[in-house]
Amino acid sequence: MSQSKIIVALDYPDANAALNMADQLDPSRCRLKIGKELFTRSGPEIVKMLQQKDFDIFLDLKYHDIPNTVAKACAAAADLGVWMMNVHTLGGPAMISAAREAIGSHHDAPLLIGVTLLTSMDQQTFDAIGLQGTIPETVLRLAVMAADNGLDGVVCSAHETAMLKAELGNQFQLVTPGIRPAGSAKGDQHRIMTPAQAIQAGSHYLVIGRPITAAADPMQKLIEIENDLG
Repeated sequence: MSQSKIIVALDYPDANAALNMADQLDPSRCRLKIGKELFTRSGPEIVKMLQQKDFDIFLDLKYHDIPNTVAKACAAAADLGVWMMNVHTLGGPAMISAAREAIGSHHDAPLLIGVTLLTSMDQQTFDAIGLQGTIPETVLRLAVMAADNGLDGVVCSAHETAMLKAELGNQFQLVTPGIRPAGSAKGDQHRIMTPAQAIQAGSHYLVIGRPITAAADPMQKLIEIENDLG
């Protein structure tokens, strides 16, 4: 299993494009994230094909439904042998607990991570959907609920990692999207940070997509990011 802190997001429309990118990367130096588009088009087979190339897989499907449905979906994902999967913490304590129970807590169970608020969310969007308070307050409340109900960590903005680490300790895993190496375009992310800043703030894993996958030499870009991390 890779010890890398870097998870490369394979945000591709089909298996061939994803496999082509995987062939340009070293499985000992990164993990891979499979999201909704790629999984919907290519199904469990893309997970298996990438695992055959020795990659650890983060299955990023953000399950959010009634507890029984989420529990069954998590059990199915665990049967695929994925390294990490996630649920939406907004599904509430009963849903989170059902997900935890479905995959168990044995040492080889996937990491079960909760999504707090998407890193594309800004205060205007937060207000528009009727949530109360501030983004940091809500992220903290959801993360504490996630920890209390058995999740291994949360997906969060790097701007919230120091707060969450202080509250929940170093063993609670913080997975950070919205990572942009210095000089990269923001794209559709709002709450972003560089890789080195995110690790310094307390992130355990960094989800990085286009800055690596759109580079002329993806492996070289990955190495540059590793070097920045020290």
